[in-house]
Amino acid sequence: MTWIPVLAGPTATGKTTLALRLGEVWPLEVISADASMVYVGMDIGTAKPSPEERARVPHHLVDVVRPDQPFSVADYVARAEAAIQGVLERGRIPLVVGGTGYYIRTLAEGLHALPPPDPALQAELWGLLELRGLEPLQAELAAHSPEDALRVGKNPRRLVRALEVLRRTGLPPSRLPRRPPRFRYRKLILWPAWDWLEPRLAFRVEGMLERGLVEEVRGLLRAYPSMPTALQAIGYKEIAAYLRGDCTLEEARAAMLRATRAYAKRQYTWFRKEPGPVVFLPRAGEEALAEVEAWLREGEGHPLS
Repeated sequence: MTWIPVLAGPTATGKTTLALRLGEVWPLEVISADASMVYVGMDIGTAKPSPEERARVPHHLVDVVRPDQPFSVADYVARAEAAIQGVLERGRIPLVVGGTGYYIRTLAEGLHALPPPDPALQAELWGLLELRGLEPLQAELAAHSPEDALRVGKNPRRLVRALEVLRRTGLPPSRLPRRPPRFRYRKLILWPAWDWLEPRLAFRVEGMLERGLVEEVRGLLRAYPSMPTALQAIGYKEIAAYLRGDCTLEEARAAMLRATRAYAKRQYTWFRKEPGPVVFLPRAGEEALAEVEAWLREGEGHPLS
């Protein structure tokens, strides 16, 4: 069976740039593993590759749903596996690229066999969320499964679903059986030192604001007044608060940077425990290009073999 390569790592490590550079030389098509790039119109705050870049190197799982539409990990896996199969049938190389660890883990390990949603229990949990806030429900989930708590983070929809499963089955989602994945994967994770990454996080936040993130969020809120899941994305949540008058732009900028730093640290924590064939590369960005290319050439059964 063919091994599907995965290029992963924390935010701002240059994954997209590396994939574009590789795609200029090799017959690559990118399978995005980014939970925010799936949304149409969320471009600046997700550092989405431009239409011109995607014309040079085809990207899949980018701009597939509106920000007010639901999109689950099961939706992601179904679309990603179909895209991978299509790329292979065209005799090209599918390269999974992204930083959403749960998407990558589920793609490689298989979907958990979750029960169908229970609307009544979900409504009860949403009521508790409105009444008490996120923290007590996060603590309930973390007491049973720190892994699930890390995965859902502060996403209310994922938190409600995880607690619904826990209360119905007595098990958190991560402990339910999985169905076998359709493909095998080998992963390279960009793993630069924090001192290398931290200033780039601040640079990224400033760049997004300079490129017009405020106007992007303003336009999205006009077009999609109800986009609860998409608004959990870093940058969009903070700028939406500014546009509502809940904070100043400087406060939103500071909150964006705090959230970006916290997210990068969570990614380090998540990827540190990544199962399967994994290589950690202590470099990132363009300086990692030669080593990423050498890694792509390795492995029995790889599309390049």
